[in-house]
Amino acid sequence: MKRYITYPRVAGVASRQAHADLPPGTFEREMSKDGFFGPAAHLYHRHPPTGWAEFAGPLRPHAFDLAALPAQAAPAPWQAAEIVANAALRLRFWKSAAGRMDHLVRNGDGDEILFIHSGAGELFCDFGHLSFATGDYILLPRGTMWRIDSRQPLAALLIEATQGSYRLPEKGLVGPHALFDPAMLDVPQLDEQFLAQKSDSERWQVRVKRRAAISTITYPFNPLDVVGWHGDLMVARINVRDIRPLMSHRYHLPPSAHTTFVADRFVICTFVPRPFESDPGAIKVPFFHNNDDYDELIFYHAGNFFSRDNIHPGMVTLHPCGFTHGPHPKALANVLQQPKSATDEVAVMIDARDALDIGAAAGSVELAGYVDSWRTDK
Repeated sequence: MKRYITYPRVAGVASRQAHADLPPGTFEREMSKDGFFGPAAHLYHRHPPTGWAEFAGPLRPHAFDLAALPAQAAPAPWQAAEIVANAALRLRFWKSAAGRMDHLVRNGDGDEILFIHSGAGELFCDFGHLSFATGDYILLPRGTMWRIDSRQPLAALLIEATQGSYRLPEKGLVGPHALFDPAMLDVPQLDEQFLAQKSDSERWQVRVKRRAAISTITYPFNPLDVVGWHGDLMVARINVRDIRPLMSHRYHLPPSAHTTFVADRFVICTFVPRPFESDPGAIKVPFFHNNDDYDELIFYHAGNFFSRDNIHPGMVTLHPCGFTHGPHPKALANVLQQPKSATDEVAVMIDARDALDIGAAAGSVELAGYVDSWRTDK
């Protein structure tokens, strides 16, 4: 356990409760440790902390339009476009045509999560058969052999926990059934579709990724020939529709309240539709913060993204550690009162403890001038 030096104090004009009852005419900014889990300070400014006139240097944020990447560019996952990476995380965006993968793949570098942005089909793996659809998270433990038959063109995030494993978050006071009950995790079945895909006469390749290099193993039969299994390590699936977000009508919860999966050096959070805070003093937009200790990446999956301007599904924003950010100016106008009763956005957020490097594919679809989207003097 970390033993931070903590000694809460109050100075000047300040709210007694974070994210609520802001002094009139002020804008709250949070500095914190460990991605909202550690000690924090809340500072109250007379001007929005993002009200810069100019911004120069490598700390600038980024926005990428993954929808603009070439269609059907990668018939197999190891050919997917790399978006960002560090030593603990690799994020790719996989776009492929409808159809049947003609080989199997296996990741030897870490657990993998597929987030299905669009498309539907069938997954076949060591553990059996599992149907998938838009909005599914599919957890593939390291070493799993798998392939898909897609009924529609596919667009999916591949989120690799390099040299690591995925876990469910500790849910503390709200108990293990909050956000989603683990009983909601679906697992593959050794059903008729799985039995039908077996073959003792057809040659099959397994393309194994290890240390980012691909080895090919050829079998004179289909190695997905499991007849049974048991244990507590397996492929699992959950859809964003099955996530029931934590809510507080009097307090804007931090992004950490929406954590879905935890890896060794990053977390995956899911923002799904929820009612806005109803208390008149509670802020109803994300609070300004420095993003201390983490790089923050958000993939915008569906809906209207209430804290951002000019963002559409399929886009990604990357806010590096130390970059002060918060709602765009139009969203800031609704800080205490929203025109609707609830959000309707679905987004996947990755908070990475180590700096993320931008891949060539992401750089090719970057939106210039994103840093200026907070300016009001343009």
